[in-house]
Amino acid sequence: MGKPELFETIPDALADKDELVRRLLEGLPAHCVLHAPEQLKPYECDGLSAFREVPLAVALPETEEQVVHALRTCHGVRVPVVARGAGTGLSGGALPHPRGVTLGLSKMKSILALDPLARTARVQPGVRNLAISEAAAKHGLYYAPDPSSQIACSIGGNVAENSGGVHCLKYGLTVHNVLAVRLVTIEGEVLELGGEGLDAAGLDLLALAIGSEGLLGVVTEITVKLLPRPQLARVVLAAFGSLEKAGEAVANVIGAGIIPAGLEMMDRLATGAVEQFVHAGYPLDAEAILLCESDGTPEEVAEDIERMIEVMRASGATEIRLSRDEAERLRFWSGRKSAFPAVGRLMPDYFCMDGTIPKRQLGRVLRGIEKLSAEFGLKCPNVFHAGDGNLHPLIMFDANVPGQQEQASRFGARILELCVEAGGTITGEHGVGIEKIDQMCAQFRPDELATFHAVKAAFDAQRLLNPGKAVPTLQRCAEFGAMHVHHGEQKFPELPRF
Repeated sequence: MGKPELFETIPDALADKDELVRRLLEGLPAHCVLHAPEQLKPYECDGLSAFREVPLAVALPETEEQVVHALRTCHGVRVPVVARGAGTGLSGGALPHPRGVTLGLSKMKSILALDPLARTARVQPGVRNLAISEAAAKHGLYYAPDPSSQIACSIGGNVAENSGGVHCLKYGLTVHNVLAVRLVTIEGEVLELGGEGLDAAGLDLLALAIGSEGLLGVVTEITVKLLPRPQLARVVLAAFGSLEKAGEAVANVIGAGIIPAGLEMMDRLATGAVEQFVHAGYPLDAEAILLCESDGTPEEVAEDIERMIEVMRASGATEIRLSRDEAERLRFWSGRKSAFPAVGRLMPDYFCMDGTIPKRQLGRVLRGIEKLSAEFGLKCPNVFHAGDGNLHPLIMFDANVPGQQEQASRFGARILELCVEAGGTITGEHGVGIEKIDQMCAQFRPDELATFHAVKAAFDAQRLLNPGKAVPTLQRCAEFGAMHVHHGEQKFPELPRF
């Protein structure tokens, strides 16, 4: 998790900031180009504030034509471009390049069309995730992916990171809920990927673009599918005396053929932090709690709830509560969605990790995290999407204490490598960015990384879009010695550096 050396010199790049600003102003209004030091400072990081860089300039386009101009300008003078949404990302994906342009899309925030009959919405990338559901509510519709930051995060950022949320087990991630995007390449070419129909001709480049972390192009328009609001939703809150018992309950729910709308777990440290913050009504004596939701018709919900409670009891739940009304259901979920800021109240700093594991490995990995917490001497509350094995350990530390941030980084790296060893992956929805780029070396073989580089080169041969993020060079993997974890000692072929 150490900060990579991202900012090597790009050959033939324009070094004159004034000339770059002048060229950007040829196609953007003056108020859309920021270049004074005090204007650039707010863009120095995203939600991963441990790493900070100030960009050379910031462009804030208001139209797709202005996005095209900015990208063509930067391509012509070989200046790196980092696209930025609402800045809520947690992996450093929007960290600026100090000799590049940050392309902020926050001004492109219009809902262009909403079709209640086709159940689709066409929106610009700066639209907030929650704003889509708010606009669709009068038609009895909503947009399903609901990350905890949905009140602030933008749909463009959701596409870049393939975001999920507490209801992703039943309704899927962003990739399952986006029908089409308009993508502008670094050369200024506008591509239309996907379509409003059930299928689209040609290769599935839409799925490739979603989750590509700004390495392939800049999204300027997204068509999402909308779903009818369920007639009823209820939540079962189950308390357990151990993390292992709670983990077994998760596997038992899925094994029983139940597909909850949401299935979330929190450990004792996390529930304690949340109760101080939002008073969600969680039992504080439990080692772990599960939130298991059913939605649909009243008949469907009643049947699911009965089966869920039966499985929870058989799995050793020490206490079971059922939401009595909509207000209590929302209160139960408010605690889970407030876990990150709640932990932030207790310590000056924390790293929010994001690994995914097979559900059968839940108990093993949680025990491993507990041992690592003792080894590093740092507290680590756990909150996660239990239904699909997406973990969010929150490593608490104080950056004012010398060496503690580096210690927390090593702790986080060990957690991610533990996920890989358990047959999982280093990310579920936060992306790789710069935070996890070393752990990519633990997960992927050299030929796989070479393929990722080839895909990148097909879209961006000069490697100007978000350089240094998401995909490490093979040289980097060799330098950090991570490849031996799974593939033994090997010689890495030469590849162009990002």
